[in-house]
Amino acid sequence: MKVALGFDHAGIRFKPTIIKYLQEHGFEYTDFGTYTEESCNYAEYAEAVAEAVKDGKADRGILVCGTGIGMSIAANKVPGIRCAHCHDVFSARATRLHNDANVIAMGERVIGTGVMLEIIDAFLNTEFEGGRHVARIAKITEIENKYCK
Repeated sequence: MKVALGFDHAGIRFKPTIIKYLQEHGFEYTDFGTYTEESCNYAEYAEAVAEAVKDGKADRGILVCGTGIGMSIAANKVPGIRCAHCHDVFSARATRLHNDANVIAMGERVIGTGVMLEIIDAFLNTEFEGGRHVARIAKITEIENKYCK
């Protein structure tokens, strides 16, 4: 599985831990930045990750900023992206099972590294359940297509 990574200055301290996790578990990854703690615009990194997932260059995306909120809002502007803002393992697993989320956003200022790694593990290792959820995803896509012209 290929994973696209995006961080802003408020989420960059989690980057080495996430990269180490991905390497140890055999995931390929592309790091779209940022690369320093200098103030930057989170939307640029969210867009880069979302586009990589949309274009099939990555299977999933992981975004980290201060809260995860701005990153998730920005990523969800890209058609085809279902970015879930998660700070607990149950939500990370559920968003894969029920929503087929392809990107996750978290906040470095909100969770610790242990929980963050558990969230990533659940997100990357849970498959979409399908079934009754397929029609719900189709409705989300219908709404997206209606407004993204």
